[in-house]
Amino acid sequence: MGLLTRAGDLVYTFRFLKLLVTPFEKTDAFKLGIVDSNGVRDKSVKLDSTTKKSAYTYFVRLVFNIKKLLAKVPGGSSRLGTYAAALFLVKEKLELSDDSCMKIMEKSGYEPLDFLAEQNTWFTLADGMLSPGVYRLYEDKIVNSTAESIVKAKDKIMVEPDCYPVGEMLGLSIYEVKHYNTMQPIYVTISEIYS
Repeated sequence: MGLLTRAGDLVYTFRFLKLLVTPFEKTDAFKLGIVDSNGVRDKSVKLDSTTKKSAYTYFVRLVFNIKKLLAKVPGGSSRLGTYAAALFLVKEKLELSDDSCMKIMEKSGYEPLDFLAEQNTWFTLADGMLSPGVYRLYEDKIVNSTAESIVKAKDKIMVEPDCYPVGEMLGLSIYEVKHYNTMQPIYVTISEIYS
């Protein structure tokens, strides 16, 4: 990996962290009326200027949606799984290195040991494949392709045959499944689904 790539990873890592911990009210998107104090987009405000477009980029939308999801998680075991799946989505979309993801995790206050007890084998077969079928989500999720649409808690998801992990984040297997109604792909960990 080249020096420029590592420098870019570091810039995105710290930009991500800064935006993640900044209250919505202190963001440019809020000041311009694009989002409210909960980070919800006001569709009546048009992105008709360079300033507004810069304040609400794809990256900003992604971080805002991750921030909204993390805020909804009340704690418990699925919080770590949701965090891992969200971090995997960020890694994929921004092409971050594993080192950058570890820095994000550490800056967020998580320890690698926090994730060891999170992985369970419910719904998996001996070879790590997620058992095909229809499940429900414990928490809201972000659609992989747009990083904007929200799939609601208790929505059905479909696990297709041969659903093996597409990656790993913080020791947790990440699976790509489909939202039952829209057929949009989303990332999940086993701890985020139930039958």
